Amino acid sequence: MAPQLGKLLLLLGLGLAVLGAFIWLGGGSLLSWFGRLPGDIRVERPGFRLYVPLVSILLVSLLISLIIWLVRRLG
Repeated sequence: MAPQLGKLLLLLGLGLAVLGAFIWLGGGSLLSWFGRLPGDIRVERPGFRLYVPLVSILLVSLLISLIIWLVRRLG
């Protein structure tokens, strides 16, 4: 079981590195909508700023759940 877990962690790490490089090199403009979705709470007042990205976090959770489901289904 350990070799399979090692391969999975390596693939996830490489995927995160590719995604990070993509955003860092200017591809982040494609993701500019992320964090500004309807349902994300933003309150700005003088001396106070509150930001709660509810819908964005739900979207990330859904994506991660889908990836885990696919890995379990295919593996």
